[in-house]
Amino acid sequence: MVEFHNYEYDLIVIGAGSGGVRAARMASGYGAKVAIIEADRVGGTCVIRGCVPKKLFVYASRFTELFEVAGSFGWQIDARFDWETLRDNKDKEIDRLERAYTSTLENCDVKIIRDRATFHDAHTVRLVNADTTLSAQRVLIATGSHPFKPHIDGCELGFTSDEAFHLDNLPESIIVYGGGYIALEFATIFNGLGVETSVCYRGGQILRNFDQDMRLGIYEAMKARGIKFILNCNIESVEKSGEDFKVHFTDGAERVYGAVMFATGRAANIQGLELERAGVEITDKGGIAVDRYGQTTAPSVYAVGDVRGGVALTPVAIREGAAFVETVYNENPTIVDLSQIPTAVFTEPEIGVIGMSEHYAAKHHDIDVYIASFRPMMNVMTDKSERMILKLVTEFGGGRVLGCHILGPGAAEMIQLVAVPLAMGATKADFDRAIALHPSAAEELVTLTKPSYQYRDEKKLSAELTLSEEQGLNKMLIAGTTNQ
Repeated sequence: MVEFHNYEYDLIVIGAGSGGVRAARMASGYGAKVAIIEADRVGGTCVIRGCVPKKLFVYASRFTELFEVAGSFGWQIDARFDWETLRDNKDKEIDRLERAYTSTLENCDVKIIRDRATFHDAHTVRLVNADTTLSAQRVLIATGSHPFKPHIDGCELGFTSDEAFHLDNLPESIIVYGGGYIALEFATIFNGLGVETSVCYRGGQILRNFDQDMRLGIYEAMKARGIKFILNCNIESVEKSGEDFKVHFTDGAERVYGAVMFATGRAANIQGLELERAGVEITDKGGIAVDRYGQTTAPSVYAVGDVRGGVALTPVAIREGAAFVETVYNENPTIVDLSQIPTAVFTEPEIGVIGMSEHYAAKHHDIDVYIASFRPMMNVMTDKSERMILKLVTEFGGGRVLGCHILGPGAAEMIQLVAVPLAMGATKADFDRAIALHPSAAEELVTLTKPSYQYRDEKKLSAELTLSEEQGLNKMLIAGTTNQ
């Protein structure tokens, strides 16, 4: 017996962030009747309170250093910074982007519903404010994530990245609690805008899971810019101290700061969805459990983006949203390949990475490591001694490039382009065939001729080639496949 259903929509998307918007408009393009429900602003974390405003603030913070070196290039600068101007102009740009996202959905015939949604069952959602229900053949959860505050006394006195974009005034001093990329990016922003900035992190070194040279390089660079680090320590509690805040540390120290920012991770936005009504299970890490096609434990319900609790990056959410639509509405089963994800840390200087770190690669491969370190050309007429680092991790003997790590100006732009050949399985010999563009920092990636050191069976060795490796290299030279 065939069971028929009369649903109001083919697809209801809960959450109008990057992943939800991409899925909604693509599904509509394939002929589905789509509604998207958003309780806040269209655009989600990235556009409204994440990547976009953060990058605008990073740009603002970089002018300080440009002014410092301007004299070496003949410029005389008398500059003053106004926080309100930056904040308000940022708001205007975010408003413009939200209007653009909204228009895109409307032009794709997607119904936008401004409300909060909860599940009634696996095919029905309830609109909380309107106190009504809507049904759909399928429901896509794309509610994203939110900043997580540690459970310590006085945590309500600090703010997160959500609030950082809307401060009434800049504090004279701030402590940022956390050692990940969000913490370091905001430390860079506040420091560049003239705020006395400190970073507290529980670990012995910042940027856990990044390549060690990147971790040490950015640590030293940020310290040289005046940012103070408190490592191997936690914040125990925060209390008001006049107009400021007294922070108590687990090592017994106490210090007073003008503001406290928590950048201690993010958690999936699942509260209030009543997932149990739909039969949707969550993982031990608090994200929605899905299979490789994004389908949850309820066959009619899917999830994309941060709410899964996986890789919390906007391009990943967009790719997952597109893969869901291809799978469900275009009869083209699509799995998102997460093996090559370029990542940038918009500190000063920038970090751009893709692929394996040296430590990880050495566990699984015999590798060669190539490192170039030099002063960026922008600094050569100044007294700045900061160095740029470019690093390639490859299979031995001119083999596949396993990882690329860059610290310095333009690292994010460079790593995006490096991601293309790495996704194609490029070898060190492929890099060597490319002719350098001079003068540029990126030319070092194609002129690294001899490994700085090597790993064989997880043991670090000098860069001297063994006889068998040298013979293999000679063969490549004869074939014209390397410039070594």
